[in-house]
Amino acid sequence: MLAEEPLPPDLLATAREVLLNELLPALPPGKALAVRMVANAIAIATRAAAEPAWEDDALARMAGGPCAFAAAIREGRFDPGTAGHAEAAALLDDITRARCTVSAPRALGKA
Repeated sequence: MLAEEPLPPDLLATAREVLLNELLPALPPGKALAVRMVANAIAIATRAAAEPAWEDDALARMAGGPCAFAAAIREGRFDPGTAGHAEAAALLDDITRARCTVSAPRALGKA
């Protein structure tokens, strides 16, 4: 890797830590929600940067790409009992889990 230390995820983690541990306690209580929202956005961005491969995998599993996959779902080609149902359901589950890992890891029991 040619990037210099500290790496972007480390910079974001440091910024979030300073925001929550040093700035938040010094701000008026009315600003706490805004600070926590910014800290959450930083955490999501950090996780998103660390999980880039799931999207490529999901796209590779969609014959014809996302639009064709969505059209096939609307047409009922992946309804229960059809040949492609299990594969489509597994793909949608994998996409949902990957997105939750980035935006809502607690929903999956992760911290």
